[in-house]
Amino acid sequence: MDWRDTGILLSARPHAETSAILEVFTPAHGRHMGVLRGGASRKQAANLQPGTQLDLTWRARLEDHIGAFTVEPQRSRAAVVLADRLALAGMNAVIALLRFCLPEREPHPALYRRSEALLDLMGQGELWPLAYLRWELALLEEMGFGLDLTACAVTGATEGLVYVSPRTGRAVTAEGAGEYADRLLPLPPVLRGEDPESDADIARALGTTGWFLEHRMAQALRDKALPAARAAYVDRLMRLAHPSPRPE
Repeated sequence: MDWRDTGILLSARPHAETSAILEVFTPAHGRHMGVLRGGASRKQAANLQPGTQLDLTWRARLEDHIGAFTVEPQRSRAAVVLADRLALAGMNAVIALLRFCLPEREPHPALYRRSEALLDLMGQGELWPLAYLRWELALLEEMGFGLDLTACAVTGATEGLVYVSPRTGRAVTAEGAGEYADRLLPLPPVLRGEDPESDADIARALGTTGWFLEHRMAQALRDKALPAARAAYVDRLMRLAHPSPRPE
């Protein structure tokens, strides 16, 4: 059994004395694991940073074996994230969520393409937060928890949408919400496709997508806790959008 594919490195952990077990996300083979012989060497260390784009070959005697990788680096993203704390926090969130929710060896080519494009935008601070929000919406859709924000679930109106129902993931107007408004989630304009005025708008929208990640997707995955890296990214984005005043 063997295949060749491109992939994003999600993790690398030591195995035996000289090897490493790699976890990668590929377009045709999904989240996949394998042993890289010599992967614990200093020579390989620079090529095995999370987020690195790899050319991969996987071989195994039987399909259900863990198998062995040979890898060639295509491009590293380490220089960008090491120079930008927000980019590092964002990449950690993407990788943690992919590891968290993707079943092993199940292809998700559309999500893969979006994930690769998102990681390639790192370092472009004016574009990345909004691209990340769009990616979270795509992740929810891919995992079967997509939001329908096109029309009010109660009245059918397509204007004046200000809430999201936590039960259905559908948009609701103020009129449709009525006395239940305090039980609904906010629907910031950026979630409806409008341009954000600031990163604070994006952070507020991530509060809504985060509710569905935590209370729908994570609960469906045997009540596993959402990765802390996701909250760390949103917190850093919010702190940058609302910096604390310096003491005089």
